[in-house]
Amino acid sequence: MTVTGSRLADLWDDGLAASMSEAERLRYRSNLLGSDRRITNFGGGNTSAKIVETDPLTGAAVEVLWVKGSGGDIGTIGLDGFATLYMDKLALLKGLHRGPAHEDETVERLAHCTFGLNPRAASIDTPLHAFVPFCHVDHMHPDAVIALAASKDGEAATAAIFGSEIGWLPWRRPGFELGLTLERFVRDHPQAVGVILESHGLFTWADSAKACYATTIRIVNRAIEAIAAATAGRPAFGGPARRALAPAERREVAAVLMPAIRGLISADEAKVGHFDDGDTVLDFVTSAELHSLAALGTSCPDHFLRTKIRPLVIDFDPESPDLAATIGGLAAAVAAYRDDYAAYYDRCRHPDSPARRDANAIVHLVPGVGMITFAKDKATARIAGEFYVNAINVMRDAARLSAYVGLPEREAFDIEYWALEEAKLRRMPKPRRLAGKIALVTGGAGGIGRAVAERLLRDGACVMLADVDAPSLLAAEAELAARHSADVVRGVTLDVTREDQVAAAFAATAVAFGGLDILVSNAGIASSAPIDETDLALWNRNMDILSTGYFLVSRQAFRLMKTQKIGGAIVFVASKNGLAASPNAAAYCTAKAAEIHLARCLALEGAEFAIRVNTVNPDMVLRGSKIWSGEWRAQRAAAYAADPADLEELYRKRSLLKRSVFPEDVAEAVAFFVGDESSKSTGNILNVDAGNAQAFPR
Repeated sequence: MTVTGSRLADLWDDGLAASMSEAERLRYRSNLLGSDRRITNFGGGNTSAKIVETDPLTGAAVEVLWVKGSGGDIGTIGLDGFATLYMDKLALLKGLHRGPAHEDETVERLAHCTFGLNPRAASIDTPLHAFVPFCHVDHMHPDAVIALAASKDGEAATAAIFGSEIGWLPWRRPGFELGLTLERFVRDHPQAVGVILESHGLFTWADSAKACYATTIRIVNRAIEAIAAATAGRPAFGGPARRALAPAERREVAAVLMPAIRGLISADEAKVGHFDDGDTVLDFVTSAELHSLAALGTSCPDHFLRTKIRPLVIDFDPESPDLAATIGGLAAAVAAYRDDYAAYYDRCRHPDSPARRDANAIVHLVPGVGMITFAKDKATARIAGEFYVNAINVMRDAARLSAYVGLPEREAFDIEYWALEEAKLRRMPKPRRLAGKIALVTGGAGGIGRAVAERLLRDGACVMLADVDAPSLLAAEAELAARHSADVVRGVTLDVTREDQVAAAFAATAVAFGGLDILVSNAGIASSAPIDETDLALWNRNMDILSTGYFLVSRQAFRLMKTQKIGGAIVFVASKNGLAASPNAAAYCTAKAAEIHLARCLALEGAEFAIRVNTVNPDMVLRGSKIWSGEWRAQRAAAYAADPADLEELYRKRSLLKRSVFPEDVAEAVAFFVGDESSKSTGNILNVDAGNAQAFPR
């Protein structure tokens, strides 16, 4: 969203909105509001409209509540993201509601109010929208407003800033009872256009979509301006207390810390990491109040549902960096956090509370460096970081206004372990087979490399593509990101013969995703020449890329995997030629044989650390291959006295199965070796060559 200074811009387009239906204007309003994270976080907040529809059974005109469905994001929501409910049936729930102690059973009845067989589940906030007697309602989580909602003198500040236009409601857990409270407030305060919910957010209302949108923007802007005026000259977080490391140094620290943390928290579920060293984060992690504010926890329910009630502050001194000491203390720090979380659960649990969930921290704050977040997938880790940035903004302004107040521990627990929240988690789809796994694929821009990356991404892994061909790498990254999201694909230029570039590529993988579980060593070249015409440069080039290159990337993978202490899978993409000799290809065949034997050696060394090393031997994979698009095709055709155009057919006919081999076939073999299905296999060779008796392993 475009802004002028710190103010939000009003982006409503009358011409565009005029051609829309009422439901489409609701979607339009929602997308505008959700496009700026200062107004609400990803997945946070909700919008609604009460629209007259035709009842599909009676043909009568009925009033229907359109409200953002459970789990959606208003910034990207489409019409199918809204739940639709009969207003007259929602009103009947008031007579069935048995009070605050029976909140959950009333919310479960929302499904019986569904209009039009809409499968979209209604959210817990539905009653708050239904019972406000205006056609349009916005519920947002703006940082500036939550700063008021989470400050010690928030109610007084709200009255001073907004007068009777915006009211204040004390904290109450979202749900039916809060909807009734909000209804009473609107009835008793006809001059109000909105209300701030303590420790929660903002509700605004109007009788048109445009007016509701304009009210929300206006109120948020007034809060921004008032806070800026009230806090002018007051340092954020008590001012700086330590320096921020330089950008390159911050990434170096993150590259070391992230795999170490990941290993300690991934015993029960693989985690993916995200690193943020933006200005807001750096202001916080270099501040005097870092430890005191972090310990208070977050306020808004949406914040702590994504980030847990509080972060783990890593013991690191940027004034006198000692990474070895920090790494040495990590295990105890992580264990202490888990113990503290378990004690929080035990203090607050009810007899019918869901079982305790993962006790590890999600947010890790590193003084002078930045913020590291871990979750079950990259998008969730990134979004958790975004939510904590919102929490930082809230803490900064609330602390400068008066004093920041976190949500009481019991209230936080009752949100986190709410039966309805547990039910939502249970509705989540089953994780894909490689969910939480991180892969690096060398030769990632070629035909086999892209196919392998595609297969791993489809199975839920995050993939770092590595290739020496920068233009092809960019194209491959863009293509895969468009299909699978930019969250899960990265690219790094890598010459596998360069030790410094190999180290940098693995460090980039650690910073991008948190560590490494899978290495697919696939970088390759091909050459053909009679032995008496093979010069030393050609021989060395094959050995450098196909032998030394595989050694360098494997060594770095071992180092990273041993740091994590959670095992790993390495797959070499070698060749049939590593087992079966071919004419006029001594350098290539010998280097490929070295690959295969290196894999066997590494399988011996890796077993102690649960690092499995296996080999896939393809043959005659012509389609999509950069190797076969060059002179290699002509050279191999000459070796067999064949026309280059006929080479694929020649290879097909010479195979035992009389079938062509494609990059996707190799990818399937790689996928097998990196998954749990092959968890008891190491040191193996899987030929993907349509059958070649000379290449049978023995």
